[in-house]
Amino acid sequence: MEKEIRQQPEVLARGAERYFKTVKEPLAGRQFDMVLLAARGSSDNAALFARYLVEVFLGIPVTLAAPSVITRFNGHIKYSRCLAIGISQSGAAPDVAEVLAALRRDGHLTIGITNTADSRMTHEADLSILLEAEKENSVAATKTYSASLLALYEIVRALGGAIPEPSAILPDDAWVERTLAAAAIASGPVVRSQPVFSLGRGFGFSTCQESALKLMECALIPCKAYSSADFEHGPKALAGHGSAAISFDGLKPDLAAQGCEILVAPVADAPEPIRPIWEVMFGQWLALSAARARGLDPDVPQHIRKVTETL
Repeated sequence: MEKEIRQQPEVLARGAERYFKTVKEPLAGRQFDMVLLAARGSSDNAALFARYLVEVFLGIPVTLAAPSVITRFNGHIKYSRCLAIGISQSGAAPDVAEVLAALRRDGHLTIGITNTADSRMTHEADLSILLEAEKENSVAATKTYSASLLALYEIVRALGGAIPEPSAILPDDAWVERTLAAAAIASGPVVRSQPVFSLGRGFGFSTCQESALKLMECALIPCKAYSSADFEHGPKALAGHGSAAISFDGLKPDLAAQGCEILVAPVADAPEPIRPIWEVMFGQWLALSAARARGLDPDVPQHIRKVTETL
């Protein structure tokens, strides 16, 4: 996992232009009434990032697919001029592939984002973005997650979104070391606190979700992710002495006044829409550091495996 976290600047720099070129021509001039995003696990958090990008910069409504509507209930949904995007690092998620297949049969354009060539997803989608992040051996998705974010960012740019060209504003090795140092300090409070929350909003909402997932799967620390706004509607009552909140949304003085320990993630010196590609590295390092502090090997997590297939 450590090795693959460190590979991210190279993977991202190598992929940025290629991801854009893959979709630029097929999407040129296309108009869509809506975007459907299909994913599971970490990929579902990447989809959440895409939702904000699409709705903010393209003004197109986005819905996150409920695959079981198709796979378990044989439902047929009447989407209107839809762009369907499936995300699966392994490309083997059968429910995500079924969603793409159903939308393609109905004449909608489908795009698959995966790290695995010749996978089921690449066969079901009209167009595939291959992440080419090289093999990811750690069970926890790290470099494939950030590469998926970048691929989604490039899709929005190809559709005409007014967002910066990313090549010159991607994280570098210095950022990797900065987030590692910050995570090493924050891991102590995370390990000794209960409950632990992960907070974010807007583009950073996906990052707080992914960081909570990483803490659960790698360090076996129950961590609940919330929108910073939703947290005010009840859950903040639990943020007292002995609790901790990982914040991707700045300082939380009101929560600190309640006794909650606030762990503020480093803020990237980059445009806000692309910061999740940077800032998720703090969450990844935090999960790794917390796992090691608890004597756990995040490369051999309990009860889970790299490829998960659900219907």
